[in-house]
Amino acid sequence: MVDSKHTAAAVKGTIGRLGGGFMVSREAKELCARTGLGPRELYFRGRCGVLGEVDADVVTSVAVFFPAAHVRESWEGGRKLPVEEAVALYAGACHAWGRRRLSDAEACGRLAELLERVAGAASVLGAPLFAGWRAVPLPDEPIARATQLMHVVRELRGGLHAVAVLAKGLDPLMATLAADHEGTPLGISSGESMARFFTWPEPYPALDEETIARRREAEDLTDELMAPAFSVLTEAERDEVVTLMRLGHVH
Repeated sequence: MVDSKHTAAAVKGTIGRLGGGFMVSREAKELCARTGLGPRELYFRGRCGVLGEVDADVVTSVAVFFPAAHVRESWEGGRKLPVEEAVALYAGACHAWGRRRLSDAEACGRLAELLERVAGAASVLGAPLFAGWRAVPLPDEPIARATQLMHVVRELRGGLHAVAVLAKGLDPLMATLAADHEGTPLGISSGESMARFFTWPEPYPALDEETIARRREAEDLTDELMAPAFSVLTEAERDEVVTLMRLGHVH
């Protein structure tokens, strides 16, 4: 059996891939074609639209790891699509991606039941996108419901991870360069490749051992901050979440 912090660490990679996979999916690309939005316009409008019709600085404050100029350009470019519609369409793409990728409705139903309790008990402090997405109605169908809840829990970790990175004195670019990106749905492992994906201008500063150590500490702190959300489950249920989150059990 695993404690709450170990649960958070054990599922973070799968939560990252399955909770965010729809963002770079063919469903998202089809949505871009349908709405006329560019990929990043849809990403920021759909993901961050739960904040409402806000200034781009508000979006930058929660997106954290993207350059402010890129966030503003993408957010402003996406204003042709109202935020309420953008969020609904983005959630629909999440559901459609889940139905295509996952097949075990019974396992997904149980996973949804457990993750809904995790999300419901978690504090919203430091995680505004989590708070916004938690308020988005859940579908009844088990696979779609589980997929949306994985996204919701991913947003919880994302918000708390930003808190941890800043607490360790790292700026977003250095944190990106020093990170292990195994948990992303992008297949990117290099920090420099991820920085380019986020559109940070080159050349990039060299990493030193202190920065790398701080980045590891930030990851550990993120697991620690996530632990209270999983503590609502019993030890057996935490074991079950870890088991269900393994791809072979959810597929």
